[in-house]
Amino acid sequence: MEDYPEELRTPPVALVCLAGCPELHHPISAFLHSEQPPINTLALPDFSKASVLARKKNRDPLSQPTPAPPSGILKRDWLLKHRTRVPAVVAALFRADQISGDPAQWLQACTDLENLKSLIHGRSTRLVVVLVQTQAAEELSEDVMTALRKRAEIDPKHLVEFVQNDATDLRQSLNKLASLFAELCLTYYKEEGRRIRSIIEKKSSPFPELNIRYCFKIAIYAEFRRDWSEALKFYEEAYRVLREMTNTSTRLPPIQRLVEIKTIAEQLHFKISTLLLHGGKIMEAVARFLKHIKTYKRLVGPPEVDFLHWEWYSRQFLVFAELLETTAAGAPSSQSPRFGTAESPFSEWEFQPAYYYQLAANYLREKRCCLEQSSLSKTDLPTKITEAPDSVMPSIHIGQSARLVEEGDIVTVLPLSDAEYVAYALAEAERFQDCYEIIALYKRAQESFSSHGSQRMACLCTLGMAREYYASDDFTNSKQLFDTVAALYRREGWAPLLWEVLGYLRDCAKRLGLTKEYTAYSLEMAALPVFSTGFEKTIDFGPAGPATLSRREEIQREALNFAVETDGDTEPVGLDIDPVSPLRSVLLVAVAFHEQSVKPDSAALLTVSLLSQLPLLFKVGSLEVEFNQPACNFSMPVPLEVSPNKWLRLTHEVKSGQSGKLECLSVKAKINNNLIICCRAESPALMEDLTMWKYENQRETYPTLDPALSLSGQKSIQVDEPNPLVDLTLNSTGPALVGEVFQIPVLVVSTGHVIRGGELKINLVDARGGGMLMSPRETDESDAHHVELLSISGLPEEKEDDQNTDLSEETKSDNIRKIQYSFGVVSVPVLKEGESWCCNLEIRWHRPKSVMVYVSLGYNPGDVDQRVNVHRSLQIEGKVPFFVNHRFMMSFRREPLLISNIRSLISPLEEKKVSLAFKENNIVVVSAKNCTDVPLNLVSMKIVPEGGTDSSQKLFVVQEISGISNNCTRFVPGEEFRGVFSIIPQVSKPSLSLGVVCVEWMRENQKQDQPEIVTTKHSLPQVCVEDPPLVAAIECPPFAIVGDPFSVYIKVKNNTNLLQEIKYSLGDSQNFVFCGAHVHSASVFPGKEHVLSYKFVPFSAGVQQLPRITITSVRYSAQLTPSIAAGTIFVYPTEPKFTLEKNGSELVV
Repeated sequence: MEDYPEELRTPPVALVCLAGCPELHHPISAFLHSEQPPINTLALPDFSKASVLARKKNRDPLSQPTPAPPSGILKRDWLLKHRTRVPAVVAALFRADQISGDPAQWLQACTDLENLKSLIHGRSTRLVVVLVQTQAAEELSEDVMTALRKRAEIDPKHLVEFVQNDATDLRQSLNKLASLFAELCLTYYKEEGRRIRSIIEKKSSPFPELNIRYCFKIAIYAEFRRDWSEALKFYEEAYRVLREMTNTSTRLPPIQRLVEIKTIAEQLHFKISTLLLHGGKIMEAVARFLKHIKTYKRLVGPPEVDFLHWEWYSRQFLVFAELLETTAAGAPSSQSPRFGTAESPFSEWEFQPAYYYQLAANYLREKRCCLEQSSLSKTDLPTKITEAPDSVMPSIHIGQSARLVEEGDIVTVLPLSDAEYVAYALAEAERFQDCYEIIALYKRAQESFSSHGSQRMACLCTLGMAREYYASDDFTNSKQLFDTVAALYRREGWAPLLWEVLGYLRDCAKRLGLTKEYTAYSLEMAALPVFSTGFEKTIDFGPAGPATLSRREEIQREALNFAVETDGDTEPVGLDIDPVSPLRSVLLVAVAFHEQSVKPDSAALLTVSLLSQLPLLFKVGSLEVEFNQPACNFSMPVPLEVSPNKWLRLTHEVKSGQSGKLECLSVKAKINNNLIICCRAESPALMEDLTMWKYENQRETYPTLDPALSLSGQKSIQVDEPNPLVDLTLNSTGPALVGEVFQIPVLVVSTGHVIRGGELKINLVDARGGGMLMSPRETDESDAHHVELLSISGLPEEKEDDQNTDLSEETKSDNIRKIQYSFGVVSVPVLKEGESWCCNLEIRWHRPKSVMVYVSLGYNPGDVDQRVNVHRSLQIEGKVPFFVNHRFMMSFRREPLLISNIRSLISPLEEKKVSLAFKENNIVVVSAKNCTDVPLNLVSMKIVPEGGTDSSQKLFVVQEISGISNNCTRFVPGEEFRGVFSIIPQVSKPSLSLGVVCVEWMRENQKQDQPEIVTTKHSLPQVCVEDPPLVAAIECPPFAIVGDPFSVYIKVKNNTNLLQEIKYSLGDSQNFVFCGAHVHSASVFPGKEHVLSYKFVPFSAGVQQLPRITITSVRYSAQLTPSIAAGTIFVYPTEPKFTLEKNGSELVV
């Protein structure tokens, strides 16, 4: 489509001519270009240049008395002329001072207008006069305006005032001018089209060429005014008339007449397709294109110029593919289910550009083939012309050519005869190489098919590119593309197609001197399952020839002889065949051990089976079998014969003295001195079928004589380890507790082997799965690991001597090589038979976790270089020793008023902290419960500052009220201990850390000389310390006697600098009578204490509840209510008598 002129490829744009005032041409042109639709401008700086608008005097063919037939259909430059040189509107720009100023200037303006009028006379071109004013206030008189309109002979609206300098007025003037130009352009092109249509309607033209020309012009004028439906209608009418005149026109010689008709048909069809596609009518466009190529496919012409037809035919597909790519419309999804039916006879591919690119390349190949056949000798041309004519150029009509003849200073344009045109066309066609254009077309089709996921079609286009590279002797690129195609054909099993591609690859490798690739391609071709089909003469098999059995045998001989004839000094050709290699059908090797396992140094039977699909028997000079243990490799120097499609089975004994996996890796078959085939060994049980031979009708055989071995045989066998004569024992004393160093004794006893080079490997694994013994969200520190292997104790001490000091130190440092926290390695000393060695694994649990301890002992028995391994495992539960809890309390019968507690009641969503009173005695009760199944000794319980420093001593004071005595306290499983501590905060802070509770304990029955004391920590929360404004304390005797009065004092202390007003009340009780106010109020001075006194007389004995006392702070709207325990007293019926006896150092009541 790039070869088409721009005026044909792009829609026509209206043209306006601007004359005068050149400084305004750029802004006006830019504004008109930005309009929709845009308008082009022809700018004339002054009126002297207006001669370019002069009209050539062309005679109308129908105006003659006896009309002569036209010399062509369409003129070559008509469309370009109307887009660049024939304007629809001519605008004359004059400044206001040129009109209203000097009379000489007025006369010059009138002269310029007269010249313009004479130039556009006889056309429908409209004239517009633009008066340029500097400001809107510079208005001309009505008389001047009228005189100017009469001189220009224009309507009043065609005289436009253009204000230049003011930005707003400039914008309005441009809009007004653009609207006027658009209206006049539309009128001009409509009248031009109506004028030519009247000629067609009169049917006054006896020549179809003129009818085609007139229809084309009407369609172009319709495009100028964006009337796409009318343009499409007349393009189709021109196309119809052109098709009818194919067999009737005798104006030109036959060949040139056919070339002209096809060229015009191509341009008309291009216009029709463009309008249909950009209108979203893709199905109509496809139908129109198919009809177009069907109509002109048979209009080939004489045989000597049939290459021109196929070049033209290929270009039709190329242009339509490019149109499909550029259009926004796609294949209609609603029609997709009905592709290929009577309702919608199109296929899905006919809506894809790749389909047309591929066909364009195919027909261009056809053109090249015809061109090679049309290279006639000089005597074969009709007029015996010896050379192609010189100075051939395109004629003034589309699709025609002419010859320039120079005779002195006279240049004459003469028509060409068909013989001259054929000679010229042949000479021009031979100048260009079509192969690169064909490759480019195939490349575009391949990329488009690949983008839509159509790999097979993309592969077909790749094959076309490879053939073109091969035809142009570019064997490197050709081989690369053929390899890509062959990979798909191998994967999908297209044997006949693969035969052709391998033939090309084989020839490319031979031409490039690639011996290895040539041999591989040849042997693969010989092993393909392709035979005679009876249609060899009608199928192009490429350089390989027909795919027959005899040809396969011939290729096999050529491949083997080609390898033998190479220089003897060079390295032999080596072919590697693995389970995915395409050469598996050349030689397939199956290896099967008869047993699954074998003892060391015991013989194991091995069967090596060879299978080939080559058509001829071939000999193998020697066979080498390689294993992963080189000591087991063996070779068979005896010549072997491999028959087509028949297993060659060989059985051999293999011994291995090394434990582990023994696997056959490969089998090397030496065909001759210059060819070695190395095949990867395959297990019969896992061996896949040959892709190309899977569906062939042949007898099924097994690699081994025993079919059961063929179904289960493996190419590897397990060589067992020698029986270890060593006892490895792990012991555990019970569950491990978090925090302690837990020891696991490991005992190694030699019961028959001498242990040398022994290593003990320890691995800790999560017993519940997962494998990780650390928290994935924590950092890589020791506390982040749930379980940690600390060390291994009990290692043998190295002998100290002066000569081996460095060695001893190195040995000591290498006793334990910790790789991770859960892995360790320790060396085991040399042990003779009957000797033993032990060590202790020291493991610490940081969190409760069930752990599986794996211990592996690896050693060499004596001087034998054979590794023996012994494995043991032990599951250990990690548990928490104590469950520690705490509880905060206030002093007995002392209640402070804490403001933070009041706020927490008002805003329950806020974070709630424990509040402590500043410089008050706050009680903390810490409980520790034995959660294990073993008894523990509790050594101590204390509260220490966080971090173990003394910096917190200034923040609070801790006193132990009730705790553990000097001796250890024994706690059985499930028993609970409570410790009572007093905390007196020394600072008032909204957030204060009280430190941690440290519980020290140890296991029972530990050695007294080295007891291991373990500390379990429990962090106390952050508390809020505040100075209470009021503190209420109750003073009451410890007991009472029925009928005896006793006094109760309630002391309220004001800790603030403000006067505090309180209200207090005392409830009734049926067990007491009292003396005092039920409800009253009082004022407490700053820093002072107010005392409330009551007298109570009890009536009942036992535990009794005093009347409910409530104290309310008026300022804080808060109540102080003593707890139930604070208001409880025991009442005796009579006065009790206590007897104190001294028993040793104790007093007994």
